[in-house]
Amino acid sequence: MQVTINGKNIEISEYLRDLTNKKVGKLDRYFPGDTEVQVTLSVEKNRHIVEVTIPYAGGIIRGEEVTGDMYASIDNVIAKLEKQIIRHRTKLEKALRYEDAPDPEFDYDDDEDEGPQIVRVKRFSIKPMSVEEATLQMELLGHSFFVFTNDETNDMNVLYRRKDGNYGLIEPE
Repeated sequence: MQVTINGKNIEISEYLRDLTNKKVGKLDRYFPGDTEVQVTLSVEKNRHIVEVTIPYAGGIIRGEEVTGDMYASIDNVIAKLEKQIIRHRTKLEKALRYEDAPDPEFDYDDDEDEGPQIVRVKRFSIKPMSVEEATLQMELLGHSFFVFTNDETNDMNVLYRRKDGNYGLIEPE
């Protein structure tokens, strides 16, 4: 794995860099050797935030952890990522096996319970609107996200509420 470590409002010491590489290296057994991992360490007041993003053939695995101690945040986010990987192991392995030859240690039995299922499908018409109008609509509906067509770009966008109370906007490239 190629691990890229970035810091926001923190000077990353060699010890912290080595520890992060070692902890993230535990996830190496789940991914091919050329997988790129992005780790962002940041400090906001007394909050130590660790974000780990692992793009792979079938999607992205991401984990974020916030504690009062950077080392605890690193440990917690690695544990959270391992739980995600194990929970979605069948799907992950199916996506990764198209890149590499199948690993004999994996069992690709489709009869396994794969976790949560889609239990409801909702259809609605999407009208072009501004980001401000989409924000208002999302607030009126009381949802944590809103899908809309941006009237400036004519692209599909997703507006979402972040944990810190602000908004995020996802735009296609």
